[in-house]
Amino acid sequence: RDRYPAGELPLRGSIAGLASSSLRLRWPKGQRRVDFAREGSHPHYTESHRYCSAHFIDEAQRLLAQRRPRRSFLESCIRTLIIVCAALAVVLSSVSICDGHWLLAEDRLFGLWHFCTTSNQTRPRCLRDLSQAHVPGLAVGMVLARSVGTLAVVTAIFGLEFLMVSQVCEDLRSRRKWALGSFLLLVSFILSSGGLLSFMILLRNQVTLIGFTLMFWCEFTASFLFFLNAISGLHINSITHPWGQPRKF
Repeated sequence: RDRYPAGELPLRGSIAGLASSSLRLRWPKGQRRVDFAREGSHPHYTESHRYCSAHFIDEAQRLLAQRRPRRSFLESCIRTLIIVCAALAVVLSSVSICDGHWLLAEDRLFGLWHFCTTSNQTRPRCLRDLSQAHVPGLAVGMVLARSVGTLAVVTAIFGLEFLMVSQVCEDLRSRRKWALGSFLLLVSFILSSGGLLSFMILLRNQVTLIGFTLMFWCEFTASFLFFLNAISGLHINSITHPWGQPRKF
């Protein structure tokens, strides 16, 4: 109290690096001042002193939390690449689901939305009634396949949004947003894979390797990218240091 009669305690040293200047902590009205260098050794150390100590630590941690997180250039590049690849996967999956023509077997074209018959003399004749294909369970199974595929695209879009927001708005919750976005991409992989497997199981008697169309391979590539980006995002989040994590004093 004799050293700081003005009612303010200048704190320098390690805390000076937090605010680039000396930090002055003003005591709450009615509280006694205490020398933190001798905290705990004062013969009249009271609850009021403990309150001041806790107030000082909270103030220092608040300043640490306000610092802008710093990341390496390599980490930023990897996270940007993951976002770009995830966006590409969303585009590929969206185009594939909207087109829906995945399998060509002789003169028949099977899709998620239509069943078409082709011949050399006439234009393709497409029907929405998939029961006309005379494949057991095709009409009901395709409802499940396209629903799962569409839900995979929607989930991937939300995951991509979380990834982008975590990089644009950097705060203490950015890593949680990134982890949530990566998890949603993993869910998209599971859903899109389920749609692909459902389609192949329903048409297992007509499936040939050269019969798959470009739209099918687009969906297959998108599913693989969902998995790759999800695993990469979760892994880089686990091996990098948390941004702006408050330090312990």
